Amino acid sequence: MATELLPEVKRGDAEMDVAHDVLCLRTGIVNLFLVGEPGAGDREWVLVDAGIYGFTHRIMHEAQARFGDSRPACIVMTHGHFDHVGCLRELSEAWGVPIYAHRLELPYLTGRSPYPPPDPTVGGGLMALSSPLYPRGPFDYGERVRPLPADGSVPGMPGWQWIHTPGHCPGHVSFWRPDDGVLIVGDAFVTTKQESLLAVLEQRPEIHGPPMYYTQDWDAARRSVQALADLQPEVAATGHGPPLRGAVMRAGLDLLARDFETLAVPRDGRYVRAPAIADERGTVSVPPPVHNRALLIGGVAALALGIFVGARMRRR
Repeated sequence: MATELLPEVKRGDAEMDVAHDVLCLRTGIVNLFLVGEPGAGDREWVLVDAGIYGFTHRIMHEAQARFGDSRPACIVMTHGHFDHVGCLRELSEAWGVPIYAHRLELPYLTGRSPYPPPDPTVGGGLMALSSPLYPRGPFDYGERVRPLPADGSVPGMPGWQWIHTPGHCPGHVSFWRPDDGVLIVGDAFVTTKQESLLAVLEQRPEIHGPPMYYTQDWDAARRSVQALADLQPEVAATGHGPPLRGAVMRAGLDLLARDFETLAVPRDGRYVRAPAIADERGTVSVPPPVHNRALLIGGVAALALGIFVGARMRRR
């Protein structure tokens, strides 16, 4: 999406207040969220997602600064892609907490199934070209993993609801608080062009569809964006990019929902031609890849640069 939006935070800020009791923490290329009143007691706050690998100490430091020695009640997951589960094992074991995710996401968190392969032919940019290098599981977090309650409530987060927002992956969910219009989106849509390394580094604020290279069902993704736009949120806090708020954000989200086919869906690609099929067992079938020799050469060239940039991000 070409329309650039002006956030209420500076580009590149690593900590951003979404609401009085929601803190956004950026770990490298992805955001996670600490939900609870500052100074909340033991088991009275929740971590949403677990960032990218290598940030466990940073996350625990920020949690201690906000909540003291209080541990979270649980960790709730928007989904289980590698950049959202990087510190999940270390954090869940250190805090002794359960992990909650949608039932269709459980196969990817309990070692039963890998995610479908990414599609590096869509979106352009180094992040997309490098996507075959990203871990896709299967990840196994054992008996700590539990399904989200069927009634739509969110453990440890009174007043919040989970909303099934598939497309980017089968069990993707977003978290919604109707009382003040706060929406934790995950990757159902994002607020920076995630396919571009430059945009990721700059955190340039634009409303986009889900990251193209890892989205496996575009029809479902469109319906999910429309469902979130219909909520008319006051604040949208996404897995990638800065939190955005107010009328300008809502107008951009409405535009994305209305023109999703032209603004978000690639012209061609592995999952544009046909979606991946999944059920409670995990990935059932995937369409054949789209072959592009130029992208293959570019992907090889991107390997060294991706490793270098990833190392730099971990040190920041």
